[in-house]
Amino acid sequence: MKKTIVGILFLFSISIYAQVEKYPVFKSCDSTIISNLQDCFNNEIQKKIVANFKIPDVLISEGFEGVVNIVFLVNTSGEFEALYINTPYKELKEEVKRVFKLLPIVTPATYNNHPIEMQFVFPLNIPLNRNTQPAVSKRTQKPVADLFQKNPNKELKQVQKTTLFPEHKSGLNIPFTHNAYNVYDYYISQGSNGHTAVKPYVYSYVNEYVDLDAQKNSLIQPKTTWFGKKLLNEHMAFVKGEDYWFTVDPVVDLQLGKDNQGISTFNNTRAIQINGGIGKKFNFSTSFYESQGRFADYVNQYAEYMKPDGGNPAIIPGRGIAKQFKTDAYDYPVAEAYISYTPTKNFNFQFGHGKNFIGDGYRSLFLSDVASPYPYLKITTDFWKMKYTNLWMWMQDVRPELTVDGAYKQKFMAIHYLSWNVSKKINIGLFETVIWDDVNNRGFDVNYLNPLIFYTAIEFSSGSRAGNSLIGLSLKYKAKNIQLYAQLLLDEFRASEITSSDGWWANKFGVQLGIKYYNAFNIKNLYLQAEYNAVRPYTYSHDELNYNYGHNNQPLAHLWGANFREAIGIANYTKDRWFANAKMVIGKKGFDFNDGIDTYSYGGNVFQDNDNRASDYGNEIGQGNTTTIFIADLQVGYLVNPATNLKIFGGFTFRDFNPTAPTNVFDSSNTTWITFGLKTDVFNWYFDF
Repeated sequence: MKKTIVGILFLFSISIYAQVEKYPVFKSCDSTIISNLQDCFNNEIQKKIVANFKIPDVLISEGFEGVVNIVFLVNTSGEFEALYINTPYKELKEEVKRVFKLLPIVTPATYNNHPIEMQFVFPLNIPLNRNTQPAVSKRTQKPVADLFQKNPNKELKQVQKTTLFPEHKSGLNIPFTHNAYNVYDYYISQGSNGHTAVKPYVYSYVNEYVDLDAQKNSLIQPKTTWFGKKLLNEHMAFVKGEDYWFTVDPVVDLQLGKDNQGISTFNNTRAIQINGGIGKKFNFSTSFYESQGRFADYVNQYAEYMKPDGGNPAIIPGRGIAKQFKTDAYDYPVAEAYISYTPTKNFNFQFGHGKNFIGDGYRSLFLSDVASPYPYLKITTDFWKMKYTNLWMWMQDVRPELTVDGAYKQKFMAIHYLSWNVSKKINIGLFETVIWDDVNNRGFDVNYLNPLIFYTAIEFSSGSRAGNSLIGLSLKYKAKNIQLYAQLLLDEFRASEITSSDGWWANKFGVQLGIKYYNAFNIKNLYLQAEYNAVRPYTYSHDELNYNYGHNNQPLAHLWGANFREAIGIANYTKDRWFANAKMVIGKKGFDFNDGIDTYSYGGNVFQDNDNRASDYGNEIGQGNTTTIFIADLQVGYLVNPATNLKIFGGFTFRDFNPTAPTNVFDSSNTTWITFGLKTDVFNWYFDF
């Protein structure tokens, strides 16, 4: 059997390398032997571009020096097309296009004796005298026919195009990280009818606003070896047929560090991610993470505070239940997967196990991605000036008081979110959610499967103790480089009590205000953000243990739960593949004392029974065990592979946590945490609590 497999692989390798690939040929290269055609092409293209190029006056007056990456194509007719010029100067783009129109028609590249299109990246150095070495890299090949074409003798009339990044036109989700989405948000908001609140985005939706291929092509580095291409530019494996494709990529998060408490920190994540498509409407994604880690002391304390019933020592924030690894670390496997079906451009259906986010801020008061992954069903409807999202989720409570015979208590959630572009600059969002469980063998209530019904009315008609509903309003103002955004979350309130300012306990609401500044101070790729969040005591909590707004002992909205106010400042800057991110958080939160004497809930823990309150009136943000929090975080790094978002990085975190009395989670502490590592950046991971 092994010999048979080896033989098949050997024959397959011969068949692949038997397909002769020939570079485009300038007339002056006609007599060049095939092995030297690449060098001849590179020399000729550089010679002709430099000879015809005229530096625009604006660049001369500003003393511009640098490298401009030009992505260009030689089509099957031998004509040159400039596809993408990585520069903000309009005059420079026009000059590049002018020069490419002057290039002669050449003999096109061939593959298996058929003409193909080829893409290249040409780094043009300015001043021009720096272009001393030919530097053209092949980008993609676009063969006329598949190697296993059904009728190879039939005359070929059309070119079948391929791409290094097939996901860009698919119904798959773009991995949600704030740094990447800041770029997408900017371009989407420039459109006349873009919607940015519900995340993650689908590739095909973003591709309407951003040329994702060009964006990644501009970062491609010239590499000719298989290893160089796979490490720095491409998916590890990419298979494409007539009506299917899939990619396979390894995922890693390898970190080492140390905090000032003397803890040597590490994270060792190995994972595999498979994405694919069948036909034009059906896509799938699956990932499995195997991880071991030990973190800064305050993170370890929090993880162990959240431990589930059943003996496992911790829940890693944002990831999942962990078992013990060695004597002082954790082992925490995580699996995520989903299928996506896009029957028309107006609808997308997803069923999977993962996370979702609703909002335009760094935090969200509606639904965030700070908790562990969960099963969900999502329908997105895009029509006119509206985008309507239905989301159904299956959650669980892992506390011992709700665990029966080792099985965790289940609960269900349904969410509506309607995004409406009132004008090109103003967006309004309407949010509604309801939480219920299996009381009286109710199961998953079919009433909430109706995608248009008002949940609050259904919850009321099902019984006064049948669920917990919340509503919200979001606003966004879009200018060219500045965006203002806001959220208002209402859990419970009584208008007369709000106006009386007596601090009634059940006036439960939260407010978010924020501003984003893109290309700040006319510096390309400099992003600034400021945000303020405040949530009153007892918001998101309930007097029924399983109706709180949480999952796996973690809040589903803001990471801090309730009874807090905070201010956040964020700055991001990218230059080619280099990046730098800075963040500062200043806040005040009220914890419970839990000292055996004072056992009241002061409204900061969303899992506590809000009937166990200290007072009906006089409640204010920060009450109870008042704690001031300051967090500063800096990270710098280099993007190793744009196809997988693989990064090498170094990070520094400073955290000052100062409670009135030691809490049941943290002691007073001053933490410095230094880390460095290599990671595939495909999800947000929050340690700013």
